[in-house]
Amino acid sequence: MSPNRKLCTLEQLLAVRAQARRHGRVVVHAHGCFDIVHPGHISYLQFARSQGDELIVSVSADPAVNKGLNRPLIPDDLRAASLAALECVDHVYINNDPTAVELLNQLQPDIYIKGREYEHNHDPRFLAERQAVITHGGRVVFSSGDVIYSSSALIGALEDTQPFTQEKIRRFCQNYRVKTGDLLKTIDCFRGRKAMVIGDYLLDRYHHCDATGIASESPMMSLRALSSTDYDGGAAVVASHLAGLGARPVLVTALADDALSRDATARLEARGVRVDALATRRTLAIKHRYLVDQQKLFKVDEGGAMPLDSTAQKHLSQRILELADQCDLVIFCDFGYGLITAGLLENIMPALRASVPIIAADVSGMQSSLLRFSNVNLMCPTEREVRQAFNDFSSGLTAVVCKLLHVTQAQQALITLGKQGLIAFDNLRPTDIDGPWERKLDGAYLPSLAGMVVDPLGCGDALLATASLTLAAGGSLHTAAYLGSLAASLQAGTLGNKAITSDQLLTRLLSYSQQADDELPRRLAS
Repeated sequence: MSPNRKLCTLEQLLAVRAQARRHGRVVVHAHGCFDIVHPGHISYLQFARSQGDELIVSVSADPAVNKGLNRPLIPDDLRAASLAALECVDHVYINNDPTAVELLNQLQPDIYIKGREYEHNHDPRFLAERQAVITHGGRVVFSSGDVIYSSSALIGALEDTQPFTQEKIRRFCQNYRVKTGDLLKTIDCFRGRKAMVIGDYLLDRYHHCDATGIASESPMMSLRALSSTDYDGGAAVVASHLAGLGARPVLVTALADDALSRDATARLEARGVRVDALATRRTLAIKHRYLVDQQKLFKVDEGGAMPLDSTAQKHLSQRILELADQCDLVIFCDFGYGLITAGLLENIMPALRASVPIIAADVSGMQSSLLRFSNVNLMCPTEREVRQAFNDFSSGLTAVVCKLLHVTQAQQALITLGKQGLIAFDNLRPTDIDGPWERKLDGAYLPSLAGMVVDPLGCGDALLATASLTLAAGGSLHTAAYLGSLAASLQAGTLGNKAITSDQLLTRLLSYSQQADDELPRRLAS
């Protein structure tokens, strides 16, 4: 059988298992990361094949590999192809779940092979896998482990893993037709797009300090204040990014009737952000961050949630619907400070959905909820935020995101993974929630495009603004993921929340394209 024919979908894999059961053939299952296929893996798989009639090997998908930054080194499709090229392997499947438990429950192999090092292992993940095998009448068999190698050790010995990351980025662009020429046209289409950002205004205040030593009265750090800098955060920085990228945003928020609020309004309007604010807050919400050099030491939050009363909520609903006329884009930014309520969304979402082409939403903080937002085009939460929404920290990420899109009827999601990048999920077609996850979602992994990270604050806001604007400009989800990641990389290299610009985005795009896009030299030459 050719290697390509060995690569299976879940449906094909289950059909193989059913046929083997009908013919009395013994199915053996092996599972792992297989980041660098080495002699130890070959010995292990040859042993596995000798235990039965058909060997199925499942490979952990990129997002499911929890072995640290820059792991896996090799993209999952290449790891799967390497295993499929081995004569001893009959079928290969890329598994999106963090462990093999769900697959074992579906596949129900006769024998599950693990390395000898697992024989006395009490890792709860392996114990759950073993229980799944035994529950369905199978056996767990441990290989001899005669040839000892470690992919992690081999990868740790490599001095430079950047070429592997570049290869993952190149393959993402190739697989989803993300081309430099199209990206340049999309950025050009940002200009003049009418957008509305609805959400909480936050003031991010950075206190720059000098560490003077240990305080005399107790063993705590002693700091000397040097200066402070204010940045517009929350929904305000999302609107600022949109203005910097060439759009025409209006920020709908709540401020106080004080000098800080007037200063914030003046700063935003100077950047091209129209501010339409209710004066319902007694004081601004301020997040104080204390730094020595560029190292953040601790954060102090000032000001709490102030939910709108029914009169203010009604007024805000009317104002949003008035401003939404001819909008290309609406972005909700719920930071849990009371502006966005379930009642407000119930009042405005049907009308917004009928008139606005693209609606996006994101949340931050324990008091906000992703599940409030229904029927939006794009969600941009972190993995932790989407897991917190369902209090589910053990299921595979694909399964949890599938629940999110099913419950909210959202169309697409960009799930950020911190330093590891993001996964773009496209809700291909609505099917029964209990069916196989891969039927519903297409998940595309994109590594982080950031180089040196100076300050991670605001990376998600830059991603949200740029990705949403890309969709409003007619770009695809994967184009949005790529441009949003470029914007996040710009933000990561800057101290504090500063609005990115279209010129900065173009410069970063051209820098990456010189390494990954054959089309660029021709464009520059012409």
